[in-house]
Amino acid sequence: MNSTIHSSEDDLVFLEEPDSEETSVASKPMQTWRIMIIDDDPDVHSATTFALGSLEIQHRALSFLHAYSAAEARDILQSESDIAIILLDVVMEQEDAGLQLVSHIRKTLGLTDVRIILRTGQPGYAPEIDAIRDYDINDYKTKSELTRTKLYTAVTSAIRSYEQICAISASRRGLEMIIHASTELMALQGLQNFAAGVLVQISGLLGLNTEGFVCARQAPVEQQEQGELFVIAATAMYQGKLNQALNQLDAPAANIVKRSLAVRQSVFEADMTALYFNNVAQKDFTLYLNTGLHLNEMDQRLLGVFCGNVSVGLDNVMLTSRLHNYAFYDPLTGLANRLKLLQTLNETLLTSLKSHSALSLIDIDHFAETNDALGHQFGDLLLYSVAQRLSNTFGEDCQLARVGSDTFALLGEASMVYPDKILALFNTPFDVDQQEVQLSATIGLIKLDEYDGDGSEALKDTNIALKRAKMNRRGGYEYFTRNMGVEIRERVLLMHALRAAFEHEKLFLVFQPQIDMRDGRVTGAEALLRWKTDDGRFIPPDQFIPIAEYSGLIVDIGEWVLRTACFELVHLRSLGYTNFQMAINVSQVQFSHPLFMQSLNKALTDTKVPPNFVELEITESMAMKDPELLVKTLHQIKQLGMSVSIDDFGTGFSSLSHLQKLDVDKLKIDRAFVNEIQKNSSEGSIAKMIVQLGQNLGLSIIAEGVESEMQAATLLSYDCHIAQGYLYSKPLTRDDLHAWLATR
Repeated sequence: MNSTIHSSEDDLVFLEEPDSEETSVASKPMQTWRIMIIDDDPDVHSATTFALGSLEIQHRALSFLHAYSAAEARDILQSESDIAIILLDVVMEQEDAGLQLVSHIRKTLGLTDVRIILRTGQPGYAPEIDAIRDYDINDYKTKSELTRTKLYTAVTSAIRSYEQICAISASRRGLEMIIHASTELMALQGLQNFAAGVLVQISGLLGLNTEGFVCARQAPVEQQEQGELFVIAATAMYQGKLNQALNQLDAPAANIVKRSLAVRQSVFEADMTALYFNNVAQKDFTLYLNTGLHLNEMDQRLLGVFCGNVSVGLDNVMLTSRLHNYAFYDPLTGLANRLKLLQTLNETLLTSLKSHSALSLIDIDHFAETNDALGHQFGDLLLYSVAQRLSNTFGEDCQLARVGSDTFALLGEASMVYPDKILALFNTPFDVDQQEVQLSATIGLIKLDEYDGDGSEALKDTNIALKRAKMNRRGGYEYFTRNMGVEIRERVLLMHALRAAFEHEKLFLVFQPQIDMRDGRVTGAEALLRWKTDDGRFIPPDQFIPIAEYSGLIVDIGEWVLRTACFELVHLRSLGYTNFQMAINVSQVQFSHPLFMQSLNKALTDTKVPPNFVELEITESMAMKDPELLVKTLHQIKQLGMSVSIDDFGTGFSSLSHLQKLDVDKLKIDRAFVNEIQKNSSEGSIAKMIVQLGQNLGLSIIAEGVESEMQAATLLSYDCHIAQGYLYSKPLTRDDLHAWLATR
């Protein structure tokens, strides 16, 4: 192929050259850098020698060996030595001929020093990354991108690498020893083990029967300025100095180590040496040898490479230690975290310790309020103070952990993990930031002697006991019982069953008519949610509604109830019941959802129901939880034209001043107060007071749970006209409601 390519001044120029000039150029190994060109294209040989032939690298000229096939290259490599670089065509007689030759060079011939630069004239072909790594390939270029400057740069870089490798190989210890030593060190875990390994490897590397020790600071990295230097590893002569402070050592040894640390570099003296190992974490780490090192240039370079590897290894050890601490320990208190506790708990459950061990969770009462009032920094100091008091009392005998923001765990002998002993720690105020803070704690406990579950289940069950204790009385404690576990698991099963029932359309609505007691006229109905299981059993709403709220499923269920009730109202109007009002319950979770108004608008739009015939019922306790959100949302609801009633009024303890601020239309007397209405009795006065209150506020009144004529008459005497209850009708299915209305 005869061609000339010109794109810039430093492009490779492919020219014809006489074949006689393409023979091997013999040279002395130390006078020139020997470069072998292996390519089936003679023009590539010519262009490469033309581009590089007159250049010098590292003050040495270049000489060239030429092979035009992989087979020829094998023959030359069998007899030639001191080749610095091989410029190898990837694709020759076969697509993988180049890589096969690389494998032969590295594996069969064992030539590890020579640098290999792969070249290809087929830009679409590239060797696998694994091959580049496994065969120690120095560079990979397409021939079209190899301008003279880029070729010179690649060759210069490769020669520098070759020179460094040869220098290390030429030393009496060799690169293999460094690699072996570094590999051995990398396998060691923990700073002390690593330091001891460095002492062993440095003696073997230098070939000296020397003694010494390693010094480091024992304090965490964040507190190194306060941490003293200690001997953390030592050879036989210095074993007695282990764990001693540097200041306690003999003056000559201590002084050279201090000088090394002061200048942050190694110090060599005639009869002793201090090697300083730099690291990313800036952790002081110095090795003392009681022998002077008289090193030639090769030895110094070798030692420098080894020290560099040790520094990298030290960084890894420090990083591993940090990761281990972050994985298993709480950074604020220094206690074990949940993961470490579970590890210890599982080990305990598998040994004889189980028979007399207990686990407790200690929850700081009202910590969130303290944290919000006094700030997170103060809260952190408070938690640290609690951790310290727990550690001082239980640290030597029990496993302590911080498993939540303000929750600690204690695992140990049941006689130690005893609620009265734990609670007694909170009788004395905590001194935090020069302030005395009185705290209380609530505790959940579990005895492990008869426990069958694993660590995560034991922790979960202890948490169940803690929640039960917090429900019953803060500042107290509860031991886990099997009944607690059964109750929780039944709730979880019920939650899964409820989700499945909703997804498979097993929930349905019933409607309880609302009556004007003066003339028996039907004014509307309340839509009520019901759940009937596949086996025909009804689950009461007071069982599944709280679970739906807790799981968040109530948002989707509530939206479905709203739309279904609105569609039913539209259908009733089409049947001629045009003065019929539909009351629909809205839960706290549903009402507080940011998309509630959007779903409400969509229900009105999709069903085309007249808003003035839709009434939303909210509970009184719900009205007390977030007054600002309630007032804002009620205003938006009223703008849509719907009315609002407060359900179960009289049970939520709301203030009258708060009630006056709410834009509502109706109060519903709770059935508990209706039940109090008895014949010839003054009972029922609360119902009367609610009626009077509603009248004074200009609100309508409705009573629920009316079951007798006497209750109806009494309510009428109070001037309450609207009611619902079994006296008039039980809740009816859609079809039964239609039939019932037809008879009125």
